[in-house]
Amino acid sequence: MNIKSIVLVLILSFFFPLSSDSLENSPQYGNATWYGGEFHGRKTASGERFNKHSFTGAHRKLPFGTIIRVTNLRNGKEVYIRVNDRGPFVKGRIVDLSHAAAKAIGFNKRGVIRVRIEVISLPGSSTSS
Repeated sequence: MNIKSIVLVLILSFFFPLSSDSLENSPQYGNATWYGGEFHGRKTASGERFNKHSFTGAHRKLPFGTIIRVTNLRNGKEVYIRVNDRGPFVKGRIVDLSHAAAKAIGFNKRGVIRVRIEVISLPGSSTSS
């Protein structure tokens, strides 16, 4: 491998540190937030209308339609959501949940909680990862 190839690999690994495969095969830990009222009825990044009563959420990189399990690390409650939006865009936050999903795991009164997220299925697949 010549020096130009090595430099190119280093540059690409800097800009693309996480492959989608690593996101799909290992849990992520971080903070979650929720959104509701003022966004209800607005279009999400996927083009569908946001419904605060549905079990949906936003993730920066996972494909739209991905099903993820979100676990509240404080109380162990879990919820399954479908990714239909992009975000959150605040450092340290890994998922934004609809109001219904947040309520299901016991944090609709809290602004931010610590969670684990795991990919259950990708769009078009019937198997879990």
